[in-house]
Amino acid sequence: MTDSKYFTTTKKGEVFEMRSELNSEKKEKKREAVKKVIASMTVGKDVSALFPDVVNCMQTDNLELKKLVYLYLMNYAKSQPDMAIMAVNTFVKDCEDANPLIRALAVRTMGCIRVDKITEYLCEPLRKCLKDEDPYVRKTAAVCVAKLYDINAQLVEDQGFLDALRDLLSDSNPMVVANAVASMSEINEASGHPVIEMNPQTINKLLTALNECTEWGQVFILDFLANYIPKDDREAQSICERVTPRLAHANAAVVLSAVKVAMKLMEMMPNDSEYVITLTKKLAPPLVTLLSSEPEVQYVALRNINLIVQKRPDILKHEMKVFFVKYNDPIYVKLEKLDIMIRLATQANIAQVLAELKEYATEVDVDFVRKSVRAIGRCAIKVEQSAERCVSTLLDLIQTKVNYVVQEAVVVIKDIFRKYPNKYESIISTLCENLDTLDEPDARASMIWIIGEYAERIDNADELLESFLDGFHDENTQVQLALLTAIVKLFLKRPTATQELIQQVLSLATQESDNPDLRDRGYIYWRLLSTDPAAAKEVVLAEKPLISEETDLLEPTLLDELICNIASLASVYHKPPSAFVEGSRGFRKALPARSGSDDALATPESPTQQRQQVQPTSIIPSQDSLIGDLLTLDLGPTQPMGMAGPSATPQPIQNSAAMDLLGGGLDYLLGPSESPVQQQQQQQSQAFGGDAGLLGDIFGVGGGAGVQTGFYVPPKQVWLPAAKGKGLEISGTFCRRNGQIHMDMTFINRAMQPMISFAMQFNKNSFGLLPAQPLNLPHLNPNQTTDVSLALDVTGPIQKMEPLTNLQVAIKNSVDVFYFACILPIHVYFTEDGQMDKRVFLATWKDIPSQNEVQYTLNNMQHSADVVSNKLQENNIFTIAKRNVEGQDMLYQCLKLTNGIWVLTELKISPGNPNYTVRPTSCDNASQYSFRASIARQPIGRLRVLSC
Repeated sequence: MTDSKYFTTTKKGEVFEMRSELNSEKKEKKREAVKKVIASMTVGKDVSALFPDVVNCMQTDNLELKKLVYLYLMNYAKSQPDMAIMAVNTFVKDCEDANPLIRALAVRTMGCIRVDKITEYLCEPLRKCLKDEDPYVRKTAAVCVAKLYDINAQLVEDQGFLDALRDLLSDSNPMVVANAVASMSEINEASGHPVIEMNPQTINKLLTALNECTEWGQVFILDFLANYIPKDDREAQSICERVTPRLAHANAAVVLSAVKVAMKLMEMMPNDSEYVITLTKKLAPPLVTLLSSEPEVQYVALRNINLIVQKRPDILKHEMKVFFVKYNDPIYVKLEKLDIMIRLATQANIAQVLAELKEYATEVDVDFVRKSVRAIGRCAIKVEQSAERCVSTLLDLIQTKVNYVVQEAVVVIKDIFRKYPNKYESIISTLCENLDTLDEPDARASMIWIIGEYAERIDNADELLESFLDGFHDENTQVQLALLTAIVKLFLKRPTATQELIQQVLSLATQESDNPDLRDRGYIYWRLLSTDPAAAKEVVLAEKPLISEETDLLEPTLLDELICNIASLASVYHKPPSAFVEGSRGFRKALPARSGSDDALATPESPTQQRQQVQPTSIIPSQDSLIGDLLTLDLGPTQPMGMAGPSATPQPIQNSAAMDLLGGGLDYLLGPSESPVQQQQQQQSQAFGGDAGLLGDIFGVGGGAGVQTGFYVPPKQVWLPAAKGKGLEISGTFCRRNGQIHMDMTFINRAMQPMISFAMQFNKNSFGLLPAQPLNLPHLNPNQTTDVSLALDVTGPIQKMEPLTNLQVAIKNSVDVFYFACILPIHVYFTEDGQMDKRVFLATWKDIPSQNEVQYTLNNMQHSADVVSNKLQENNIFTIAKRNVEGQDMLYQCLKLTNGIWVLTELKISPGNPNYTVRPTSCDNASQYSFRASIARQPIGRLRVLSC
């Protein structure tokens, strides 16, 4: 009798009965009892009360009984952690059993029991099993390392299991090697970065084991090889040569994994090299062979081929016929083949393709017919030389008078008109003949667009459009919007004959419609037409951009990532793993840089090496060449405030005698400079505040009536344009709130894919600026705009920048790592505790030598001394004293920078004179280092620095 009998009983008092049987001395009765317990557990009954009794059954030589007990333990150990400790001794004992099956079973079960208390006892048995003489035990132990890493990653690293796993890569048994590779892949995915560094010697061992593994072992090894970045194109070619024999394997998973490795490594070789051309030819036959498999495998292969064709169409450019649809193909296979046919369509094979598509348009499957008609339109847009033939084919299909064929043809002809304006308008009359048969919103909207766009060529255009107005309120919103725009176009082309028609449609859209989009568009047209008809003509009848040839192509960055995920669910969904795997922490995969490119020169041998190559540099590049230190930044979470390490300790800037205390920054703030970088920044500041730059903004240049109150915050500027950020646009500014500098940013995702996993890091800078907390931006959907305020700290490493307030930033997300630079307004570094005692101010001022002179003039300052004093105090520049000398107001002020440096100034204001004279002097800690700069009235931008 089969074991199904254990699932049929529903007796009461069953648990008590099973307990007595579990404690029976008869082995057969005890085994039957355990089977009953497992059956009850399987159907959802709670049998956790039997835990001690089941554990007592572990002491047996019967392998079947031991497996059943272990199965029970895996299920209930988490809910009974204290009781599970009872089984530890048996596990340890079984790990040293003479039977390798029992040893493997014990270590596998201990790895599956996710209880911390048991994990502590797993280390020694696991270490022994990793070096066991039997390969079955070793391969089981290899997988157990990955399970243990998921429970306690730190324990695995401390106990040296990663090194033991690396040693298994050299094992003589190929299955042990395959399981070690699978375990390492799991660990890398779980950690988010490669924790085990690969080298050519290890890769060579894996390639050797590849020939002897089972098919699933080969898949594990090939997937692991795909994540390895060779040091040059010669090594890449060598790996390809040893992987290409896998293309002839009978298993589809092995073939696709081998294709993935080849696709990635081809990126490192020149496209015109003889080997790449040969390899391209080798990739076609195995892909074609996959299409002779069962439909489900065909579909997976086609989805992967779709990606391959987008990346390298040359691979299958001569294989168009294999994608022709068969009569017995499932619909999902037909549609995928149709998509690939369009991607492979060229001038050379377009005749074949059109003949096939025309045949498909007569099929009985409505969805497939629609896709086929739409494919004809896509071919016309893609291959310009075939456009006329495609239009002729569409007209033939319209003549069939099949309703859904006609409607789909009208939709695609509209797109053809957009692509080739004023070329195929002769067919409009044929389209108008079928006007009454159109009942779908897409088709009706397309037909209305055609009538409105070419109204001057259609004599009865007003009558045709008026026929749609009769049931305006019953139409789909898409049709209503198209009809409104078409009638406005008609009115602009024939204003005298369509007065009543335009008034009728505007009234329907604005007064009788409850759709906000339709109402808003109606009001816009109404106001345009009533106030400025010429402007309305420029807006509504403006020349339209040509539509793109391939509107459904994946974005290059997304396509590259999907190529790296061939033979996985990501390549079937055409989405990155992070989009559908909840809590995915895996590192983002990307194609390697081609050999000889700039990226290849900057790419280390492995991601691990890239993180390790953090070396101090003595030269900081300008913001238009952000290579240097930014490439070595670890874009992990920022250290919390108060937890900075020794490297984050601020070091005093070594000021030379002939250097401005502000490091060359004062001249940039107050006037034009000699360097191109500073001239560029001065032009930006003039756009916001005139000749006075940022200090002019603080004063409120432009007259007393426009004086701003509160701490001055510059307008946001675009720091990272979308073109350089692969769709990510960042604009921002800096301000000071609650005694802390804040970086206020606006993030805009202009790409077609969501962005996640944001992190931000700063390069070493003049004031030790660094984020006080991680960037709080979990995700950014397409076309989403999000404002983020990031608090900043000044406890980071210091290195002088040029200009002084220059800040170099690295921003990371799921797409890539991007770099940009921005200039901070100097006043955000002015602290709130910068008010100096009058006596200290006087003593310090007298002690500063007068040999150094820097001369500035602030132009066009239309404020009184009191207004200036109040305005500066709002920005942490404090007035210590004020006096009047010979009719001129003299303001003595001080400020303190975040790095502890004090700056003392004398500001001279003459009534009626818009030019102010400034004498700033500065000192470090008010006495140890002193610097003096006096400012006389002279043309702005003149600078003179003398030695101390």
